[in-house]
Amino acid sequence: MQELLEYIVSALIGEDKEFDVVVKEKERTIYLHVNKEDIGKVIGKSGKIAKAIRTIVKAAAGKINHKYNVEILERD
Repeated sequence: MQELLEYIVSALIGEDKEFDVVVKEKERTIYLHVNKEDIGKVIGKSGKIAKAIRTIVKAAAGKINHKYNVEILERD
């Protein structure tokens, strides 16, 4: 899942931008830390891109019988 999310986010904000993807297996949560100036690109207007990212992750996780929540956070 981490590689999939890294691919999607790098396509959205650019490969030269920095972001972190942290997968917590016990919590079944994927934390996406994005810089303040790029968070709008990842969330999208009315959250449409964030919803699409969550849908893609949900579909990919379903193939391996897992469920993940995706949390988009501002990077420190």
